[in-house]
Amino acid sequence: MRHLSIVIVGTLAVAYGATGHAQAPCDRQCLSGILTQYVNAMVAHDQAAAPLSPSVRFTEDAATLKVGEGIWKSQLKAGTYRFDFIDTRQGIAAIHAVFEEKGAPILFAGRLKVVDRKITEIETMVVRSQAEAVFFAPANLTAPSAVMTYVPQPSERMPREQMVATAARYAAGLRAGSFVTADVQFAPDAYRFENGVRMAGPGCTFQPPSCENMKTQRIPTLPDVKERLVTVDEEMGTVLFRLDFGRGSLGPGSEGKVLVTFEAFKVYGGVIHAAEAVFKSAPLNGSSGWE
Repeated sequence: MRHLSIVIVGTLAVAYGATGHAQAPCDRQCLSGILTQYVNAMVAHDQAAAPLSPSVRFTEDAATLKVGEGIWKSQLKAGTYRFDFIDTRQGIAAIHAVFEEKGAPILFAGRLKVVDRKITEIETMVVRSQAEAVFFAPANLTAPSAVMTYVPQPSERMPREQMVATAARYAAGLRAGSFVTADVQFAPDAYRFENGVRMAGPGCTFQPPSCENMKTQRIPTLPDVKERLVTVDEEMGTVLFRLDFGRGSLGPGSEGKVLVTFEAFKVYGGVIHAAEAVFKSAPLNGSSGWE
């Protein structure tokens, strides 16, 4: 009984914290607010302004750094484009954004893991030029798209597992070299945005008019594509993967390098409505550091 009492007291102490008040779960507003704190702290070069865990781990472009290094040292200014991916079940807040670095636009993607309202994991990607990414048009990203910001109606929403399975068919299509063969379910007006370039769907700029139908668009066969689930936002209908496209993904002359991306899918009503990605090149057979 004495042992049981100690366990109960310890559990209550954790639940109520030092103030004696119960800590509510970190909901959407909480996670989004912590993400904002992190972004503001990074821009201001002020680590103390972010709610960091003492054991926080930080990577930038797969390299393990100390918080305060890497992009934290840059002269930054927040741009007008930012889209959040909030996963309350996992306690994760992720982001696609555009910043100015010394007056030049850069693309940014990141993932924060939050435990007890403290950031325990930080995974980021920074894209500064076309040389790093093949396609690079951050000037086209001035505000989140209407498709991504649309909030699906309750009747349009899908169970979490079905959302993931639907989005994962995209990677299966890349491995097969055909979205038709893999039976990827796209909305008729589905589109793909990559680093600000409209690569597929109505108004696409990559080999039109063949790119206008996303499902039938010709794509390379990339058998080594690997995916890691990052977030599932059931309220907004988004699924975010970290994809490594594997060998051959950057075309001839790029041996030893692959395309890696934080690729977001808008999924509701049983189909993919959009894919929006921030990506760059990385070493072949490299690790993200978070597998």
